[in-house]
Amino acid sequence: MSASEAIDGWRALLGPRYLRTSTLLAGGVALYATNEFVTASLLPSAILDIGGERFYAWVTTLYLLGSVVTASMVNPALSRIGPRPSYLLGLAVFGLGSVVCAIAPDMELLLVGRTLQGAAGGLLAGLGYALINAVLPPSLWTRASALVAAMWGVATVVGPAAGGFFAQFGLWRWAFGVVAILTAAMAALVPGVLPAGRGDRGDSSPARRMPVSSVLLLAAAALTISVAQVPTNAAATAALLVVSLALIAAFLLVDRRSAAQVLPPSTFGPGPLKWIYLSLAVLMASAMVDMYVPLFGQRLAHLGPAAAGFLGAALAVGWTLGEILSASLSSKPVIRRVVVMSPLVLAGGLIAAAATQVANASSGLVVTWAAALTVTGLGLGGAWPHLSAWAMRCVDDANEGAAAAAAINTVELISGAFGAGLAGVVVNSAHDDIVVAARALFAVFTVVGIAAGVTAYRAVRQLC
Repeated sequence: MSASEAIDGWRALLGPRYLRTSTLLAGGVALYATNEFVTASLLPSAILDIGGERFYAWVTTLYLLGSVVTASMVNPALSRIGPRPSYLLGLAVFGLGSVVCAIAPDMELLLVGRTLQGAAGGLLAGLGYALINAVLPPSLWTRASALVAAMWGVATVVGPAAGGFFAQFGLWRWAFGVVAILTAAMAALVPGVLPAGRGDRGDSSPARRMPVSSVLLLAAAALTISVAQVPTNAAATAALLVVSLALIAAFLLVDRRSAAQVLPPSTFGPGPLKWIYLSLAVLMASAMVDMYVPLFGQRLAHLGPAAAGFLGAALAVGWTLGEILSASLSSKPVIRRVVVMSPLVLAGGLIAAAATQVANASSGLVVTWAAALTVTGLGLGGAWPHLSAWAMRCVDDANEGAAAAAAINTVELISGAFGAGLAGVVVNSAHDDIVVAARALFAVFTVVGIAAGVTAYRAVRQLC
């Protein structure tokens, strides 16, 4: 495929024929991701208004827990009620949760709203991936995967800025109100984009059973990982991470033998799908290093909150740019080399960040940090869209395509939670020495990035 054809691919995805489809699929992920970052920036203002500081961590914990549970139910929902009702259900519950958060008189009701948002958001984010192969031609799958995944990068930039804006003027409730309005606007797109029935599954095909046992184990793992992020001593946090790993291992054993599965059966076969998912998992875990970047910026370089937030956005900018550039590649040998090398690029960025963490950093060092984080993001974005598209194709049975696509989001959520927990272990182990914490965090996640290179190499070797 020529360079002009690659450009035409983006034009096709964002052109008149597929623009509404692309907006809807990416918009569901954007709603979920942006709302996570918006809440993080306005929560201190909300607590001043309604109290409940002791529940601070649970605002994120319950959001994550709800999203993990419903992300694993995307494929059963599609097989039972179809794309259009599934998406409208997710939007309706997300809008309801946003309204509850906007009018909450106390923290307890705010937590109810956040749980509803998380549950609906996990469904919407999962549908964003699962419907790619149902409503778009195969030639656009890689670019669509890049577009959907890029919403996390966009959310990292837009979310904190929007949340800070509303909080600055004492309008934190309006942030949730605007989210509810945007949710309603998205719902208006659904009838013209998504089919009402069960699509190519056929109305006569049996509906998939809900994977109850697998979902319960995933929920327990997500809850354990989330609790591990709460500041505590390093030994307790590490123990929680070990328990969460054991629960994930139990999930894999149960899901493999279950008649109702979260992961497609091909995951447990001899093909590359397990390595593709593992690569996506390790990459997503690596991205969680970004959650501490604003803190390091304020403590080590004495940046203001806004400037430190933009420093954290450098990784997201690199991720988004890497997605766009990589998704435009057409040569298969080049693509495979890029997928294997991208995690090493990520590791290189993290090494540079680790080596330059010092107290009282100059503006020149801050620029170096931003450049290193941008390189880290480029490594993430370089591999992600192709791994996502391969996950949809590398299945033993074509009917597993939707399940393979839906599982991408489940893998993403669980691995992101685990990465955040691991980051908490590393930072807490430094015992308030912020320089040691920064150097150790970037160094540990450098190893994680190298591990992604190993799994990506295994995926490419067995590629279908």
